[in-house]
Amino acid sequence: MSYFSFKIIHQSKKSRARVGQITTPHGVIDTPNFVAVGTNGTLKALDNVLLEQLEQQLMFCNTYHLLLHPGPEVVKAAGGIHKFINRTSPIITDSGGFQVFSLAYGTVRDEIKSKGKKSIQNSVAKITEDGVTFRSYRDGAKIILTPEISIQVQKDLGADIIIPFDELPPYHIDEKQLKKSLDRTHRWEKRSLDEHLKNPAQQAMYAVIHGGINKEFRSLSCKTLTAMPFDGFAVGGSVGKNHTEMIAMLGYTLPQLPEDKPNHLLGIGDLPAIKEIIPLGIDTFDSSHPTKCARHGLLFTSQGPVKILHGKHKFNFAPVDATCLCYTCINYTTSYLHHLFKAHEPVALTLATIHNVWHMSQLLKQYRQDILDGKI
Repeated sequence: MSYFSFKIIHQSKKSRARVGQITTPHGVIDTPNFVAVGTNGTLKALDNVLLEQLEQQLMFCNTYHLLLHPGPEVVKAAGGIHKFINRTSPIITDSGGFQVFSLAYGTVRDEIKSKGKKSIQNSVAKITEDGVTFRSYRDGAKIILTPEISIQVQKDLGADIIIPFDELPPYHIDEKQLKKSLDRTHRWEKRSLDEHLKNPAQQAMYAVIHGGINKEFRSLSCKTLTAMPFDGFAVGGSVGKNHTEMIAMLGYTLPQLPEDKPNHLLGIGDLPAIKEIIPLGIDTFDSSHPTKCARHGLLFTSQGPVKILHGKHKFNFAPVDATCLCYTCINYTTSYLHHLFKAHEPVALTLATIHNVWHMSQLLKQYRQDILDGKI
């Protein structure tokens, strides 16, 4: 495809880490790279012009939330997601399938605590072979999502990279149910791909590899989906209850994916995980973790995390990170940020988010250089 391509610039001799470039209609994504999450078409507390100045090459937007508001018809009428939110760089959208999991079982944290036993009440989420029936969290309206509808919505949104409709079962699920879910997800992904190929519209589609932490199921998912003409591959589903299980799962899954196509890890982006997943060959990964941390006063620095609300920062008139060249660190002191958070000023969230997003951009730039220098 002339509008989407992936090339490997350097392959490490020490690990599976690699430096590459993904080319899309809205620009190039250097890999490995962190993808910031803008659920409703924006990162919380940050506008999109500023986000691009922070060198965020790929942004993640959520199909389910944009479907509920403002609606795909509004985004399409505006000229697509890029024009609607005023972003010129690449965007990836998910399928809405994550809500199958979060509405039926709660959040990842909830389902691990409750061992996936949250009941489905009042048809909050009804899962059938055809698709999923939701009730809108906004007004209770019934929403039907099928593979075909999900892709049609993503066509109206117009992101550079789109995701097939899938189901995300909880970690605590028996093998029989997990296999049933996996087989259905494969059928949904095939239907999604068929719908996409009717009108590619200069969009790339990544398959989603599922199977939990079951090696046999992960291998089956790789074999099934790599036989189809997807443009890249995302690793999704439950990735384990801790880093050890996640790294083990990625260790036997990633080598089964085509080396000449990009891969993406869905929903993981904490700093300890990044250090472990990049040597495994992950190209891109998305997470709301850095921005959530920022809004709660946890700022990332070259010397480790800083808890800005801590009383010791009251008289700290140095920047949060002396080595950082972000707007926040250039213009404001740690003491002032501490004051803003204590005073509950909204600008505190913006300044902290600017800092953490810039930190992630520069951190991944350094990771790419370390791979090129043979350090990883």
